[in-house]
Amino acid sequence: MDKKNALRAGALASGTTLMMLLMSSPALALTRDDGDDPGSGLSVIDTLGLFVVAPLVIFAVIAGLVILGDKSRKRPEQG
Repeated sequence: MDKKNALRAGALASGTTLMMLLMSSPALALTRDDGDDPGSGLSVIDTLGLFVVAPLVIFAVIAGLVILGDKSRKRPEQG
């Protein structure tokens, strides 16, 4: 019985994935819409800065604030 359920789940997952791929055709992205006014493209440096460096810096700032906030509280001595 488990094998039948696994086969059914696999068929459902693969069918759903196939339908999603067929419905979201990337070729439609090449068609320009009325009023479409794209800006200039990003350079490699701009892309890396925006999608790699900026999130890492934001993560580091948040982590640093959490660590500073945690250390500022005085913990009672155990013993």
